[in-house]
Amino acid sequence: MRRMRNVKIVATLGPASSDHDTIRALFDTGVDVFRLNMSHGTHEDVAARHAIIRKVEADTGRPICILADLQGPKLRVGTFAGGPQDLVEGESFRMDLEDKPGDGARVTLPHPEIFAALKPGATLLVNDGKIQLKVTDCSDGHADCTVIAGGTISDRKGVNVPDVVLPLAALSDKDRADLEFVCELGVDWLALSFVQRAADVEEGKTLARGRAAIMSKIEKPAAVEAYKEILEASDGIMVARGDLGVELPVQKLPPIQKRLIRGARAAAKPVIVATQMLESMIESPVPTRAEVSDVATAIYEGTDAIMLSAESAAGAYPIEAVATMNAVAVEVESDATYRAVIEASRSAHRESVSDGIVAAAREIAESTDIKAICCFTHSGTTATKVSRERPRVPILALTPLMGTARRMSLHWGTNCFLTEEVDRFKMAVVNAVRVAGNSGFATPQDQIVVTAGVPFNVPGTTNILRVAPCEERLIFSADPE
Repeated sequence: MRRMRNVKIVATLGPASSDHDTIRALFDTGVDVFRLNMSHGTHEDVAARHAIIRKVEADTGRPICILADLQGPKLRVGTFAGGPQDLVEGESFRMDLEDKPGDGARVTLPHPEIFAALKPGATLLVNDGKIQLKVTDCSDGHADCTVIAGGTISDRKGVNVPDVVLPLAALSDKDRADLEFVCELGVDWLALSFVQRAADVEEGKTLARGRAAIMSKIEKPAAVEAYKEILEASDGIMVARGDLGVELPVQKLPPIQKRLIRGARAAAKPVIVATQMLESMIESPVPTRAEVSDVATAIYEGTDAIMLSAESAAGAYPIEAVATMNAVAVEVESDATYRAVIEASRSAHRESVSDGIVAAAREIAESTDIKAICCFTHSGTTATKVSRERPRVPILALTPLMGTARRMSLHWGTNCFLTEEVDRFKMAVVNAVRVAGNSGFATPQDQIVVTAGVPFNVPGTTNILRVAPCEERLIFSADPE
C-alpha cells in the first residue's frame, strides 16, 4: 500500500474509533501513526486498541507506528459549593490552598508549587484562557487576583500559568505508571506533556530505557524559550498548539510553529503539527476553508506529520477527516510551489561523512533518472538523514528490525520494509533492488540509489553510496546471491 504523499498522518483513537473495522478503515484511508491518548480510557482500553493495531499490521504486512501520549500534570481548581460562579471584570478573586468548596470570592487551587513560583503581576488563565486573572498579591498559600477577563468558572476547570516556569515535574505518578504500561505493551513513541526544560526529557528517556523514542510536546512558553536544549535531548517534537495557544498571544503561534519545524528538520528529528487542524469535522462531514489552509501551511513548511485529535477520537466523521487530510496532502505535494518552498528552506548539513553521503544521494537522485533512495539501516539513522533532505524521489527504509521499521514510519517520506539481516553491502543492494521492484517503486529498466553504513549494526556510520540497476534477475530471483 503505497501512499501518494510524503507527509504522514497521525490519528488519535477513542470512542469513535476503537473497533477493528474502524481502525482498519482509518489505516486504509491514510493513517500512518495511531495515537493512544493516555488522558482518556483505562489501561484495558489502551491494550485493546494496541492489539487491534498490531492485528491490522499483521494483516496488511506493513509496519504501523504507535504513539502513546502521556497526560502530564493537570492543574485544576477545586469545587464550588453553590455551583458555577460568574467572575466579573475588575473584581477581586482569590485562589488558595484551603481545603473547602469555593464561592464567588475564592476557590481552592491544590498546587502549592504554583504559589511558590508566583509573583505579583503574573497571569493565571482558567478554562482554556476564557478567564484571565492578574496576580496582585501572593504568598506560599494564596494568590489575590484581579479579574482581567471575566466569565463563568466551575468545578475542576484547568489553570494555565503562562509567564512562570513552574517547579513541577513533567511526569506525574499517573504518567510514570502509564509510561511503564505502554512500554511493556510495545509502543514506538512516547509523547511527554508539560515539558519545560531538557531535564524533563532526560527523565522520560531514563524511565523508557530505550523501549520507545521520546517526543517532546512544545506547549509551554518555557519550552519555546528552551527549545534548542529540549530538541537536542529529544528524539522528536510535537507542536502542541492547544495549550501553547492558550498561554501565548495567538498571533505568535504561526512564526513559532515555523521556527519549531525548521529547527526539528535541521536536527533530522521528526516533527508533528497538532491540535484543531480539522476541528469542525468533529461535527461536520466537511472542513472549513481556513482549516484546509492550516493543514496545507504545515505541509508547505515541511512538517513530518499532521495530526487529528478529537476529529478521529470522538468525532462523527473520523474516516472522512482522514480522507480530507490525505487529499489536502496529495494536492499540496503535487504543487510546484511546494517543491520550491521545501528546497528553499533546506539547510546544508555537511558535518560528517554520513551527512555528505545522504546529500549526495539526494543530488544524484534528482539530477539523473533514479526512482528511489534505498537506505539499509538498523538504528534508523541513515533513513532519518535522507528524510531530512526531503528528496523528490521515494525513500525506502530497509531494516531487519521491526521496532526500527515502526518508529521510522513517522518520518517524512519513508516507506518502511522488513528485510533479512545482511553482513555485506552486496546483500544490502540485492535486498534493496528486490524490495524496490516487488513493491512497485522501480521496474527492471530503472535504477535506484542504495546507501548503508559499513560495518553494519553501528549507528551513524553511513559511508557507502551505490547506483544500482534494478535487474530482473535480482528482483525475481529466489536466491539472494
